[in-house]
Amino acid sequence: MARQDNDPVEIVTYTAAGANHAPSYIVRGFFAMGDLCGDLELYGSAPINSDQPGVKNIFESYRLGANYVPQFRDVFPYAQILYRDQRYKEAAPLFEASLAKLAEARDQTNMRCVATDLAGMAYGISADTKKARALFEAAIAKDPDYPLYYYNLACGDAQENRRADARTHLQPALERKANVIPGETLPDPAKDDSFLPYRNNKGFWEFIESLHGLRRRSCRKAFHVCPPKRL
Repeated sequence: MARQDNDPVEIVTYTAAGANHAPSYIVRGFFAMGDLCGDLELYGSAPINSDQPGVKNIFESYRLGANYVPQFRDVFPYAQILYRDQRYKEAAPLFEASLAKLAEARDQTNMRCVATDLAGMAYGISADTKKARALFEAAIAKDPDYPLYYYNLACGDAQENRRADARTHLQPALERKANVIPGETLPDPAKDDSFLPYRNNKGFWEFIESLHGLRRRSCRKAFHVCPPKRL
């Protein structure tokens, strides 16, 4: 779509299933200026397109603020897109940056847990284990009751062949299982790729298997049944 200011705009038009499976007609525009980008969607229950005067005026008048400072609602979703695209090295610092912008988030406590968890995992997957460990250790100092901080440290320990440290972190992770965010679930260490290489280590694997009883008790305490698998 050509605009009077010559700023680039790419328009796509498509149909999706809306409420009660009725068709929803969508015109979507993508804008870019420097390192800023915008995504504007218009919906209608009747067919719409970018040539209609009202729709065209909306896209013509849409502007990106040159001095806009990205907020949590901008940074965190962008980091998620990179993470899902397996661009972990790029996603990690953005997840971390989103933590400094949590003041605007509706549920700061839960979002801090999620953003820290994803930042640490992204750093770990991209081989910056030192940064990942520092993030989780700092998070435990602020919120010692969230189990995934401990669990992720245990995974890092196992990958670095630090079995004693892995045991030290797995125990509190399972003890705090009831404190997962609703909808989350703590992975089963007996099925986790981080720990499976030690199946033939009798002492360590006996410890892993001993955690199953603690895991079941913790699930009942929190939800009566185990919550759905964590996404």
